[in-house]
Amino acid sequence: MTACVRRDGVGPAARWGALTAGVAVVVAVAAPGAYAVDTPVTGGGVELLANVPKPAGLAHSTAYNSDLAFTGDYAIGGNYDGFVVYDIADPAAPEIVAEVLCPGGQGDVSVNGDLLYLSVDYPRADEECGSPPVSPAEPGGFEGIRIFDISDKTEPQYLAAVRTDCGSHTHTLVPGKDGERDYVYVSSYSPSEEFPNCQPPHDKIAIIEVPHDAPEEAQIVGEPAFFPDGGLENTTGCHDITAYPERGIAAAACLGDGLLLDISDPVRPVVIDRVRDENFAFWHSATFTNDAANVVFVDELGGGSAAVCDEQTGPERGADAVYSLEGEGDALSLKFRSYYKLPRHQSETENCVAHNGSLIPVPGADFFVQSWYQGGVSVIDLTDPDHPVEIGFLDRGPWDPNTLRTAGSWSAYYYNGHVYSSGIQRGLDVLRLTDPRLTPAEDVTLVEFNPQTQPYLPGG
Repeated sequence: MTACVRRDGVGPAARWGALTAGVAVVVAVAAPGAYAVDTPVTGGGVELLANVPKPAGLAHSTAYNSDLAFTGDYAIGGNYDGFVVYDIADPAAPEIVAEVLCPGGQGDVSVNGDLLYLSVDYPRADEECGSPPVSPAEPGGFEGIRIFDISDKTEPQYLAAVRTDCGSHTHTLVPGKDGERDYVYVSSYSPSEEFPNCQPPHDKIAIIEVPHDAPEEAQIVGEPAFFPDGGLENTTGCHDITAYPERGIAAAACLGDGLLLDISDPVRPVVIDRVRDENFAFWHSATFTNDAANVVFVDELGGGSAAVCDEQTGPERGADAVYSLEGEGDALSLKFRSYYKLPRHQSETENCVAHNGSLIPVPGADFFVQSWYQGGVSVIDLTDPDHPVEIGFLDRGPWDPNTLRTAGSWSAYYYNGHVYSSGIQRGLDVLRLTDPRLTPAEDVTLVEFNPQTQPYLPGG
């Protein structure tokens, strides 16, 4: 298989055309329909350093930019219609070096060495990148994981695909202990009754094994059920899982429940503890502190498209919930500590709720950067888990001040000295943190970073 790698200015209609091999995109254009004048507001030592608009082939307003992964001097940006490779060797002047058109919805990405994994959760006619969409009720549609070779960052090559019966809304990469294979945890859930393969009780994940030397042989090696006793009413799956391989644990956000998992055997994850919260509407994702003493769960109230950063919704809904990990081994349990909610009320035309973030690797402290859609990017001090507090932010303002439209920061992650924010409509933002408390993080350099696969940070 080959990927459709673009360098021309052909419009988004070409997404449905034939597959061709090409060279890199070197010029990006502004996304159409940029309604508002961009007047970002910052606070507490956060500066907007650079922006790269969405490239032409992925610039349509429904081709949302989604999650990010990092390898060396490159960031990989997922998009509902494929992915983009950015050269970030100079964070003040990032460049697009490849644009891959491969529609499939969500476009969650992760990377290990020369392999890139891409989630597909909107059914396509077949596995090819150019295949048209099909109805979820139509049998035989493809959903699951696509695998690419990115050894040449300017010309990614489509290698293989693995079908999962409920698609892949998100996925989590768990490297094999032998260094010769990856395990990909595929999370999925039913968005509506139109998806026959995802109906309750869909209480499992799929685990895909990918041999590094033969990725075309990737296959499902396990489908563990996290709610085998039927304890979760109307189980519709997990939204996201964050693995901490160094510690042998993971945190799973499973819509109505937060789970703590033992992943010491990555093919056989085991549920250690399970919690619920009456203020949580949609358990979305999670992040551990570096010492694994605490974990931050995220509530995506309204599914990301609603304006819930307002006074009426209040500070405990659509927020983060901090839990401590108590005990050891199989006796580990989760204890609630506090909530954190964006402290600035947003307008009724700004979709805003807690979303994806990562640690800022300051030794001996717990700092966290997080996206809030049109609420912007927030920098949070989590060192006292009972009293998390914002210490900086960047707010881009409304995408459209007159109408509620889906926009804003999907993900905000710290990587090798800067914060990278995936703007659903505006493209990639690069932020500089100037708060002196965060300066020690600049001494930490990672070779790769998949935010849902937390690395242990020495000295932290």
